[in-house]
Amino acid sequence: MRLITIISTLCMVFPLALSGAPNSTEKKSPVDYVNPYMGNISHLLIPTYPTVHLPNSMLRVCPERGDFTSDMIHGLPVATTSHRGSSAFRISPVQGDYYPEEVINYSYNSEKLTPYTYSVYLDEVDINVNYAPSYQAGIYQINFEKEGDNHIIIHSRDGLLKVTPDGISGYQIIDGTPTRIFLYLETEQRYKKAGALINGSLDDKQKQGKSLIISFGAQKKIHLRYGISFISEEQAKKNLKRDIRTYDVQTVASQGKKIWNKKLGKITVEGGTENDKSVFYTSLYRTYERMINISEDGRYYSAFDCKVHDDNGIPFYTDDWIWDTYRATHPLRVLIEPEIECDMISSYIRMAEQTPQGWMPTFPEVTGDSHRMNGNHAIAVIWDAYSKGLTNFSLERAYEACQKAIMEKTLLPWQKLPLTELDRFYHKNGFFPALHPGEAETCQEVHNGEKRQAVAVTLGDCYDKWCLAQTAKSLHKEQDYKLYLKDSYAYRNLYNHATGFFHPKDINGNFIEPFDYRFSGGQGCRDYYGENNGWIYRWDVQHNPADLISLMGGNENFIRNLNQTFREPLGRNRYDFYQQLPDHTGNAGQFSMANEPCLHIPYLYNYAGQPWMAQKRIRRLLNQWFRNDLMGVPGDEDGGGMSAFVVFSMMGFYPVTPGIPAYNIGSPVFKKVKINIGNNGYFEIIARNYSPDNIYIQSATLNGKVWDKPWFGQEDIKDGGQLIVTMGNRANKNWGSNSGSIPPSAEKYD
Repeated sequence: MRLITIISTLCMVFPLALSGAPNSTEKKSPVDYVNPYMGNISHLLIPTYPTVHLPNSMLRVCPERGDFTSDMIHGLPVATTSHRGSSAFRISPVQGDYYPEEVINYSYNSEKLTPYTYSVYLDEVDINVNYAPSYQAGIYQINFEKEGDNHIIIHSRDGLLKVTPDGISGYQIIDGTPTRIFLYLETEQRYKKAGALINGSLDDKQKQGKSLIISFGAQKKIHLRYGISFISEEQAKKNLKRDIRTYDVQTVASQGKKIWNKKLGKITVEGGTENDKSVFYTSLYRTYERMINISEDGRYYSAFDCKVHDDNGIPFYTDDWIWDTYRATHPLRVLIEPEIECDMISSYIRMAEQTPQGWMPTFPEVTGDSHRMNGNHAIAVIWDAYSKGLTNFSLERAYEACQKAIMEKTLLPWQKLPLTELDRFYHKNGFFPALHPGEAETCQEVHNGEKRQAVAVTLGDCYDKWCLAQTAKSLHKEQDYKLYLKDSYAYRNLYNHATGFFHPKDINGNFIEPFDYRFSGGQGCRDYYGENNGWIYRWDVQHNPADLISLMGGNENFIRNLNQTFREPLGRNRYDFYQQLPDHTGNAGQFSMANEPCLHIPYLYNYAGQPWMAQKRIRRLLNQWFRNDLMGVPGDEDGGGMSAFVVFSMMGFYPVTPGIPAYNIGSPVFKKVKINIGNNGYFEIIARNYSPDNIYIQSATLNGKVWDKPWFGQEDIKDGGQLIVTMGNRANKNWGSNSGSIPPSAEKYD
């Protein structure tokens, strides 16, 4: 692919008729700043994908290739069924009498992509392609530029397609599961003949097969549109007829642009550079890629019981990696999409109730709960929403499902099983036991590659238990509240006062020795931690920074340890470090900007009387690691998980503890931010004495009152409000630093 010098133009330069992109005299709309190519080349891990879709829509497409630098694309996409997944079905335009059995790999050029359009030129075969999506349907315009007989091949993987009197329909089985995705496709131009692809030939007497060919003779312009469904072929047809009633790509694209601008326009910004705005709105766009609404005319297919259900007026959402998204993506939706957030939580509850065990899911997808990573953080999503005033779901039913998952299901990473011997030990002793280096595994249920992750599991469950305790308290379950609040302090059992780190213990309660907090634990440090090392999990007490400060001996030691995190050398050359810790990238010392457990760490200075250091760290990290170019994202973005950190931090605040209705103040990047929080309410952040160099808060007012706290509560902004900060290029080390200004932490338990 031809690379261009300024990557922002890669997303923006479109034929005006197709993309609706502004000319040089027009003011840019929010979606014009979105660059789906940002981060498409990874520093080390999985890059971002340039996904074309409407906000939270069932239909998503993405050019399928090995990576951004690949020379070929694998056919034309029809539907991506999961975040970063491959395309279900595929379209291959061909000329002549060559009918390949497999999806064609095309050389390509002039690829242009926005959230609502895709165009590409297949240069070796001289075919130009334009595309636009709707929520459950899409439309292609395929132009053959050379003379010849023109054909469209439609492929299915592990499925069946058939020719019907009015179009093409069929299904594909997804990843060997009971879940199927259905397709209905029709063309504006009448085809000459159609049939199955058999042994490289078109058999127009055979009307069904794994792949079908539609032959159009000498017609050069082919317009096709299609609908998808998880319910049936008939429903796919209904979805198409509802969503797209034209064969004009531009019309569908224009509608898509309006939809995106309405969503992205929930947050408006003033000031900042063009680069800042592109990073901001691209990050906001990525938070709308998941979860996806799979309700179809009031019904939905659930992979949790393999049945079709009525949604009873509440759309059903799925495809969420909660370990990644509970930290910031869901809290962002609480602010700007509260109705959708409630619908997503209601979807969680239905998923749990549709399974025999009744366990709340952890990684719900269209094929069911894949149960990756560790923890049961849906409880954090649920309690955070409820604590901030969202009540349009059943807290009682949510509590029951979360309690079952936390107390009846193993805490072992990447496993969905009943309690094991390790869980029973944990519930009795208050820490997940670890093995000494070289010690043989004794628990057969441990995932061979993911190991025990003993410290990470303990710390994650402590946070979940705190959220469960708060939920129990709200439901007047006093006994449960006391039990789970006590359990939420179990991280103390692994704190090593001699070193100031959370340190794994063996089954006898002894610390594993000798120990290196950078490298002990094997690949990804997974014997003890998870993807990151002990320096990161040193701070993994999201619910209780105040108690962590106490464990470390007070503010001075806490700040010293926090600073050292950003200053500690890798300890090995980069090749050796990343060979063991490939997820621990985007480094500033031992801090990793590329992985979600790190997102709250720079804000922890607020809890120890140094908000100015939080402001410095956050602005430096944003400048170092997030840019509007192909390598502008430091690590796994995970469908909004990291992008939401960028959105919050550029606005100037962040939810350190989902479940505590409060936000830590950082350093706003823009002169003014205006957030539509619904019900005609707006929350504004205004930076006086604004300049890109003025990153430090000198003073502040909140809703007209002098504000000397580095945080504010949901109550302060629930009906709208205004935070005004006066900025400067030198730190005011007194602002927000007194002992009465610290952000709230979990309640004490002794």
